[in-house]
Amino acid sequence: MSTAWRIATVLFLLLAPLAAIHLGYIRIPPAYDLRVPLSIAPAPNFLTRYKLSKLSDDESTCREVLATARVRYEPLPDKTTGPDCGFHNAVRIQRTSANVSGAFSLTCRTAVSLALWEYHVLQPEAQARFQQPVARIEHFGSYSCRNVYGRANATRSRHATAEAFDVAGFVLADGRRIRVINDWRQDAATAQFLHAVRDGACGYFDGVLSPDYNAAHRDHLHLDRGPFRTCR
Repeated sequence: MSTAWRIATVLFLLLAPLAAIHLGYIRIPPAYDLRVPLSIAPAPNFLTRYKLSKLSDDESTCREVLATARVRYEPLPDKTTGPDCGFHNAVRIQRTSANVSGAFSLTCRTAVSLALWEYHVLQPEAQARFQQPVARIEHFGSYSCRNVYGRANATRSRHATAEAFDVAGFVLADGRRIRVINDWRQDAATAQFLHAVRDGACGYFDGVLSPDYNAAHRDHLHLDRGPFRTCR
């Protein structure tokens, strides 16, 4: 067989399945189909992060995905509040799957990450460990035009573009309160719960910082969408 025939054979073997998928002869489950946008409810798989990343460049699809989440929100107009500060394609969240200690603003893609984390990690962990849901999320806010750690000579924080959310703790349905500052280092079910939801957040956010990272995060979990992957 000549080299040309070998190349043609390889190309055929590579392209024939793609053509069959395109023409509908081979059907791929939606969760494994790159052409199907992300959905909140289906179990996450190896394509979840890829589909989540695609929402960053597709505003309308991002809003469609967020509309299927258990989140009550209102769209926000794009806004610039200072040098490298402001938000684009953002929403004002009034409630998630739980009540929140105050409304907060996030970009659409960050809000989708939050919805995925709550649906697949936070609420299942609460049910598994305490046999009840999280009824309230207590937080330190999201959007803030400031630098990292508020230092004058630092780069802008992800908070400055509404792509970060600081979680202080949770209140369970029976009123039990779990706080990062009080429970993170305890040898108890509450500490195990906090570590589990931190670890689970790493699958949906880019930056996840906890008391294990540094003293500045001793009292909260910092969850952000950004250019760097950190999970600690």
